[in-house]
Amino acid sequence: MGQWRFSAEDLAELRARGLSEEAVLAQIARFERGIPPVRLRRACTLGDGITALAPEELPRLAAAYEAAAAAGRAMKFVPASGAASRMFQLLLTFYHQGPALADVERQAAVGERAAQDFLRFWRNLERFAFYDDLRAVLARDGYDLERLRAQGQYREVLAYLLFPQGLDYAHLPKALLKFHRYADHCRTPLEEHLVEAAAYACDRQGLARLHFTVSPAHRRAVEAYLARVRPRYERDGRRYEVTLSEQQPATDTLAVDLENRPFRDAQGRLLFRPAGHGALLDNLNALQGDLVFIKNIDNVVPDHLKAETYIYKKALAGYLVTLQERVFAYLRRLARGDVDAVLLAEMAAFARERLWLALPPDLAQRPQPAQQELLWRKLNRPLRVCGMVPNTGEPGGGPFWVELADGTLSLQIVELSQVDMASAEQRAIVEASTHFNPVDMVCGVRDYLGRPFDLRQFADPEAGIITVRSHEGRPLKALELPGLWNGGMAYWNTVFVEVPLHTFTPVKTVLDLLRPEHQPPA
Repeated sequence: MGQWRFSAEDLAELRARGLSEEAVLAQIARFERGIPPVRLRRACTLGDGITALAPEELPRLAAAYEAAAAAGRAMKFVPASGAASRMFQLLLTFYHQGPALADVERQAAVGERAAQDFLRFWRNLERFAFYDDLRAVLARDGYDLERLRAQGQYREVLAYLLFPQGLDYAHLPKALLKFHRYADHCRTPLEEHLVEAAAYACDRQGLARLHFTVSPAHRRAVEAYLARVRPRYERDGRRYEVTLSEQQPATDTLAVDLENRPFRDAQGRLLFRPAGHGALLDNLNALQGDLVFIKNIDNVVPDHLKAETYIYKKALAGYLVTLQERVFAYLRRLARGDVDAVLLAEMAAFARERLWLALPPDLAQRPQPAQQELLWRKLNRPLRVCGMVPNTGEPGGGPFWVELADGTLSLQIVELSQVDMASAEQRAIVEASTHFNPVDMVCGVRDYLGRPFDLRQFADPEAGIITVRSHEGRPLKALELPGLWNGGMAYWNTVFVEVPLHTFTPVKTVLDLLRPEHQPPA
């Protein structure tokens, strides 16, 4: 490892961020040695890592969850930090390139995909929930939206949609964008999550708890919007406890150059970068919740499609509650030493068949104290039940059986960037996968005595991703922490449950808002 000497100014910067010199040197060492790819053994499939719930089970599971929710155990955790710039990348490209609309039409006619996509946006502008707001900000400055459309002056329209003179949608968080149109109002994803929480995360006093992670730049805007819209949804005895948190500066990671030397900006200062969604593990840990739903900000539907998604939210949570009750009962027996060979065999069978734990095949032949110790370690962990949808080619991660460093197998959510896709064997396993991770999970984050787990103890510190980025025109290497639902939860007990594809309705680009599931009913 290179020997780096930090200046007094560097050390002051580290202290201001809550970082130690040792931690930063350890980050440099990770760049130097690299991050080994995940070793896939096989894809999870139905009956082999993925559980299918029978329709007749759903009411029973819902009832089990509803009892826990009534007792105040449930809350929602919604990562909502990112700006929407990627969502509008197509529009930003056309704004900056600025071809005449007639040229765009000619490109589309010969099969140019980007031109076809842009025309689809332009010709369906009135179908977007933000249309009325866009028309209003244009009218404020003397422009008529329909006249601009008729004249093909799309750059003027895009300027008022994307930039600060208008709606500034390219810089707002997705949480504050108008997604869905209703008869008398339009809703943002933030509002749709409020509605969801009232439907399935209320206690018996009518209080629904939600937590959103936000960026420092957007916190005040989110707080102001919440204050404005809450009265619409706090009706009929429903109330909300909404909390916000930011990604902590101490989770930022040092950038290095291509020779793994600390990267410095034009002013000679060390450059730190946000460490990806894995940094949100600290935010989740600080909540000290109990039953926590985790779902991305953009995976929402209008009211007319919500009922069936609620069925599966409650089913996932009810499945977790029923598993957790068995786990806690076993842990109490182990803690008292009140076990015999028959009970240990029952525990092992439960762990293998219901939690999908790969226990040693010779476990029953080991001395009883050794069996007790191993089962205690395996069962006394945070538990998550993750919905998995059939794979239809969406980009992103999925459920796999992963070989750990000690040779044992474990259920993991794996992102493609963690896999050695140059390996024909590993690529074949990825291509054989049948299910996709929609980031729709319920987490049990307290132990059998009701104490919050320290979730940081169950992350894989060696997981993460090294990416090549640029700053001020110079290349750099950036380190992302173990992802919240892959490396950040690597040593949790994980159960995958199949859920219908229609429960997954993300908005990754602006054109996704034209899909039927994001439009008003016909």
